[in-house]
Amino acid sequence: MVAADPSLRVQILDIGLACCSLEVGSAITTGLLVDSATVQSPGRGATILLISGTVTDALAPAVLHAWEQLPEPKAAVSFGACANTGGPYWDAPSVTKGVDQLVPVSVYIPGCPPRPEALIAGLRQLRDEVTVN
Repeated sequence: MVAADPSLRVQILDIGLACCSLEVGSAITTGLLVDSATVQSPGRGATILLISGTVTDALAPAVLHAWEQLPEPKAAVSFGACANTGGPYWDAPSVTKGVDQLVPVSVYIPGCPPRPEALIAGLRQLRDEVTVN
């Protein structure tokens, strides 16, 4: 759950690779994200597949499998330059040139690595897009 916005309740399945996953941890340790299991909140949240780091051809089936196993409602968030486009490794033949080649991405969060506040902004953007649609 986003601490400053209790209406934004998500379950994050973090496929965390490289330095971007450390920023997700920072969002938790600084109190921007709160473990929703510790907070009483009405309603059910969405499950977010948060993908960060370089996704290689060898890892791609695991990302796809994780996506397929998620219950609805679900969304994928691409967190950081490596997940968004392959980052500095974009020209390596074994690097996926963006996780949107594997799963439908709802929100792209740029940066190398993105700050924890960017994660919160991306989650809010996702909520706002879902609310509008």
